[in-house]
Amino acid sequence: MPPTSVAYRLFIHLAEGAVRAAGVLDAKVRRGVALRAGGVERLTAWGRTARVASRPLAWFHAPSVGEGLQARAVLEAFRRRHPDWQVAYTFFSPSAESFAGRIGADIAEILPPDRVADVTAALDALRPELLVFTKLDLWPELAVRAAERGTKVALVAATVRPGSGRLRWPARTLLAPGYAAVARAGAIADDDAARLAQLGVPRARIVVTGDPRHDSAAARVAAVAADDPLLRYGHGAPTLVAGSTWPDDEDVLLQAFVSVRARCPEARLVLVPHEPDESALARTTTRSVDLGLPTPVRLSAANGPVPLLLVDRVGVLAALYGAGMMAWVGGGFGRAGLHSVLEPAAWGLPIAVGPNWRESHDAVELVREGAAVTVDTAEKLAARWLGWIDDDAGRRRQGEQSRAVVARGLGAAERSADLLDELLRR
Repeated sequence: MPPTSVAYRLFIHLAEGAVRAAGVLDAKVRRGVALRAGGVERLTAWGRTARVASRPLAWFHAPSVGEGLQARAVLEAFRRRHPDWQVAYTFFSPSAESFAGRIGADIAEILPPDRVADVTAALDALRPELLVFTKLDLWPELAVRAAERGTKVALVAATVRPGSGRLRWPARTLLAPGYAAVARAGAIADDDAARLAQLGVPRARIVVTGDPRHDSAAARVAAVAADDPLLRYGHGAPTLVAGSTWPDDEDVLLQAFVSVRARCPEARLVLVPHEPDESALARTTTRSVDLGLPTPVRLSAANGPVPLLLVDRVGVLAALYGAGMMAWVGGGFGRAGLHSVLEPAAWGLPIAVGPNWRESHDAVELVREGAAVTVDTAEKLAARWLGWIDDDAGRRRQGEQSRAVVARGLGAAERSADLLDELLRR
């Protein structure tokens, strides 16, 4: 297989410098730089003290929490089949650190930089039989050097957006050796499989397995207890839960809420920011007061249902969707991409999203089935919101269509585990 190029290695060197510089101004980036600085040493120490030579090891990688949910569904299916294996899990975004610690791996650590020395040290420490990348976060130096050692390299839940920068020059050329090293890939859908082949994975090595996020979403919803305290925030009033919101989402939601309350004063809104840092929470509070809405009450201070709940914790969105009669999923007004629509769908909720939704497979299917609607203004959202309140039977029908979309996708995690087993047998 071809090695990574000098140009790629130079790019990684320059990118590392740029990230360190960005960390001066951005706390999240700074946290990532600090974590990565000691990651190889921690992996090496674990390899010396806890790596059991008689047990094979599978290394799973996912960049952030969203992809981590896909990886976890496959990882759990794999561990049920191979309880004797050790499992390592790595992540890229520092926001996934807490999630990674709960994933059930023998070691969870941030991914080392994709440089020859760091990759070599990590492979020496873990000595994996299997290396599994999730979605599209494949690192060429790691993939190539693992394959050269005889490690089976796989890709699960593979998704390639039509507008992905990886499909264009120079990224496609720089990344090609990594994709050529993939021995088996499970794509979410046929069009993803075709674009994955464009990136350099041999077409004969690609199969369509579906999206393990369906399994993950269904499992997370099923795990919420009927008496979970978070569910009470929707009791007794029509409640819209807005998940993973950004400022552009919140501007539309808050303006729409003004109109909805004018017609239906008992209506409630639960806002769950994607990044609930203090500046984001303060901005939402100020904007709400400026619009004449009730002052938002933070979840950490709430004692019961309130007209406008502002969530200042992470990791609670899956349960909070269960408090709603309807849902908004954030990301549709910006460039970051629409967040997962599957958790509210698994609760059986009708869903509204912003105008940038077409690159989400799940949103496309939900819209096609009539389970989700798209809006681009506060006026349109308010009209749809009030329509759901007024037409309870129609709202329930849309919710059941949402649940049916999730049900049709179940089994992708097991199919992905089948793919890994087939690769190991080869």
